Amino acid sequence: MDLDFQLVLLRRMADHNPDLVEDARRELGASVAQMRETNRRWQAMVRSPRSRSASSRYRSVLGPPESEGKRALGDLECRVWQWPLPLWPGLRFEVTVSPEGAVWNEWLVRAPGAEGPALRTVEDLVPWSCTVDEAARAFAPARPLEGTAPTRWGLAFEAPDGRGVPRAVVAEFTWGLLQRTAVAGADR
Repeated sequence: MDLDFQLVLLRRMADHNPDLVEDARRELGASVAQMRETNRRWQAMVRSPRSRSASSRYRSVLGPPESEGKRALGDLECRVWQWPLPLWPGLRFEVTVSPEGAVWNEWLVRAPGAEGPALRTVEDLVPWSCTVDEAARAFAPARPLEGTAPTRWGLAFEAPDGRGVPRAVVAEFTWGLLQRTAVAGADR
């Protein structure tokens, strides 16, 4: 079932990077029609009045997590589950679950032990190269921005261009993975 789930992730990313999504879809051996149908079924499952909770939905679709842990968020201790996805071997799909069982976050993160990208300049910010948390750490302080849809986030920060000139950057992420950047004063 992780093929279907990867197609769901790709469908949301297609709005920003159709060429990357097309290459990934072909790599998975799926047709455009299969991706659309998989996404339609996912959306119907999510919106169904008889839908199971998001946390049980992920376990039923992806199976048992590769890893389970706990993370403190403020005064609360949450459960964190991670699953590998063949399309992104250096990443994991992570779900953060509240003590009451609600899903608080669902996104791609760097896999434990996998080396992240070296993010030093605006030019290092290429689509699918980094996750939200990696960009936020590399270009701190970063200001979170409201996304344009569920599973979308934004960050505003300053980063030097290749000549060392500071630039205002807005980075957009889908499922936690960088999709595109807008750089003030630059032709990108």
